[in-house]
Amino acid sequence: MAMTETKTEQERVILLGVALQTSENFDMSMEELASLAKTAGAMVIDSYVQKRDKYDSKTFIGSGKLEEIKAIIDAEEIDTVVVNNRLTPRQNSNLETALEVKVIDRMQLILDIFAMRARSHEGKLQVHLAQLKYMLPRLVGQGIMLSRQAGGIGSRGPGESQLELNRRSIRHQISDIERQLAVVEKNRQTIRDRRIQSETFKIGLIGYTNAGKSTIMNVLTDDGQYEANELFATLDATTKQIYLQNQFKATLTDTVGFIQDLPTELVAAFKSTLEESRHVDLLLHVIDASDPNHSEQEKVVLDILKDLEMLDIPRLAIYNKMDQATSLTATAFPNVRLSAKNPESRSLLRRIIIDHIRDLYLPFSIKVHQDKAYKLYDLNKVALLDAYSFEDEVEEISGYISPKQKWRLEELYD
Repeated sequence: MAMTETKTEQERVILLGVALQTSENFDMSMEELASLAKTAGAMVIDSYVQKRDKYDSKTFIGSGKLEEIKAIIDAEEIDTVVVNNRLTPRQNSNLETALEVKVIDRMQLILDIFAMRARSHEGKLQVHLAQLKYMLPRLVGQGIMLSRQAGGIGSRGPGESQLELNRRSIRHQISDIERQLAVVEKNRQTIRDRRIQSETFKIGLIGYTNAGKSTIMNVLTDDGQYEANELFATLDATTKQIYLQNQFKATLTDTVGFIQDLPTELVAAFKSTLEESRHVDLLLHVIDASDPNHSEQEKVVLDILKDLEMLDIPRLAIYNKMDQATSLTATAFPNVRLSAKNPESRSLLRRIIIDHIRDLYLPFSIKVHQDKAYKLYDLNKVALLDAYSFEDEVEEISGYISPKQKWRLEELYD
């Protein structure tokens, strides 16, 4: 008996956006929507934009554009319409009724990708929670929205059987997940407190999604952190140890990428992930220099840092992918420009980071008697030591040390 092969075909989607006079970075946002849809596994057939003074309260777009989109859907055999805004439950329902295909908004698409990317138990819980909160007001009186047995983009995560439960059951699930997350957060807070109290220099990687943070992390750690040319390749915060010079140790934390118009539910859900970078000593802001919208992306990151009250943390900008950049407007200082794929980038980046730490630390020069030389091993872990010189059983040590660790020098004075 011959086996019948089944092949899952890509969902055929069109993108739909409304440009208001007050819309900022609209073209960038539409390009980003296309990348999001492709990351979710869809085939983007085309993109359509309507200019309006305000969104239509019932169907988001005007009646004329609605008829045009309906004709395109029929002609191009479109499966799904992806809207570059957050739709109200009413708008979503009305659009699906009028177009007779699945309609998802930017929020639901991002949630879908997060559901694909989450690896840790906490990450999955956070995505599940955000999805349930998003779907809660959409659970009653919806037709096509709650009968997507074919699945596809926008339907990953909780699943049909859960989404079709009544409101009380959904609220119960939300409460249950929040209780689980509270336990996870308590455990992680304990670990974070230990890290904050530790003597180790802490570095955080931040940046717009797909800027190359995971690649930079691999360059610095020689590790196998997942990296790919796609949005939200990394969701769960990852912390690794690195030795920058001699025994001087630092921790390096990679976090979720930022994006403009990040849904508020996800900012709240992933606040704990971003919290990993809240107590660092140095932020490495990775910027994709090859992206023509890199200046706007920098602003998005800085705006989110401002919201998180993290602008006072020392920052070093890394303009990455310089091998692909055609023009660069560098607005962040201090900065370093490189291509993480270049073998020389490892030594360059380490040297720049060490120089930056020296700027943050206090210079010192002390004389240490030979009988206290054994204490230099521990000093090496928390200070950047430069020159050693011996004279009459006395060793002269110079270097840089954190103001918090300056007390260690008092133990060494001859």
